[in-house]
Order: sequence, then C-alpha cells, then structure tokens
Amino acid sequence: MNANSYVHRLHAGARGKPILFTLHGTGGDENQFFDFGRQLLPDATIVSPRGDVSEFGAARFFKRTGEGVYDMADLARATEKLSDYVTNLAREHDASAILGLGFSNGANILANVLIEKGLFDVSALLHPLIPFKPRANEALAGRKILITAGERDPISPKAVTEALADYFEAQKAAVVTDWHAGGHEIRPNEVDAVRNLFQAYL
Repeated sequence: MNANSYVHRLHAGARGKPILFTLHGTGGDENQFFDFGRQLLPDATIVSPRGDVSEFGAARFFKRTGEGVYDMADLARATEKLSDYVTNLAREHDASAILGLGFSNGANILANVLIEKGLFDVSALLHPLIPFKPRANEALAGRKILITAGERDPISPKAVTEALADYFEAQKAAVVTDWHAGGHEIRPNEVDAVRNLFQAYL
C-alpha cells in the first residue's frame, strides 16, 4: 500500500455506472458496509477503505485529541488524502457519479470532504459530528445530502446535527434529514432512507 492509498475492498462494477465509497465508523473496517453497498447498487463500483489511523487499535480516518475534539491538522491531511483517492478511482472506473456513505467517523471525514471539496454528488451521512463552523463552499450547490441521526445521540448531539444540516442548506445543497428516537446506533428507518437516496442510481 502506498501513502496515497488505503487497505480496502473493491468491487469493480460496470463502466459508466456510479462509484460508491462506504466509510466505516471508529473501530470498524472495510467490511462494515461493503456488502450493504453491493446490495444497494449491484452494478456500481463499490470501494470500502479502512481508516489509516489507529486509536488504541481502533481504525479511524483522522486523529482526535478527545471525544468530539478533532486534530484539525490531521483532519486536513485526511481530507486531502481521501479526496485524491476518490478522484483517482472515479476516473479509473469511468464513474458516472460519485456517491458516499459514511457512519460516525466515516460520516465525519465524508462531511469534511464535502465541505472542502464538494466532490461527492450524493452523500449519506449517518450520525455525523462537525464540531466547528464550516467554511462556505458554492461547489455544494445542488449536491444531494442525507443526514440521519438519533435524537438522544450522546456522541453527535441533536443541535450540532441540525447546525450541519442548516449549513448544507445555506450552501444550496438538497438536504434531507431523517431522525430516530435513539442514540448512536443505525436503525431501520435510516437504512430505508439510504435506499431511497440511492434509488435513482440503480
């Protein structure tokens, strides 16, 4: 593996079809959403990278110094790396659209790539946490973004989630939010919302 790549799983779909990147949460790996991605979009290219940071043995996509406290320099590094990785693979597979699905830490790096680069045409952010004020980015106009969350999530507080949705709406992205009454776990309504989001790309 070179410095610009990740340990990953990849299913090469039909050329000219979308490419979907699935990004795991802290402690997950490239297997967490790979099969789900293949079920969602059987003809698409599916790429599931493993985060390149270890936090006491748990894989992540960028470092943090505490719960909800990000190492901003490493977040910037990780954002550049993932952006280059996504761009190169989308080009290699002649993708018609770039799609992303991330949970928790995976949602956070996906959200920051959106904030900084645009890049993803359609994104599912499951329980994201962006604990800072993002910069304006007109490249987000028209991007389709789903945010799912738990109303009692202790890791991704409701007010912070709502602020992120408001930010994307202010950038003129097409934003849908889907809530459940619980915490930091994925529930069936979120799975249904993700399926609906990607339905147009079957």
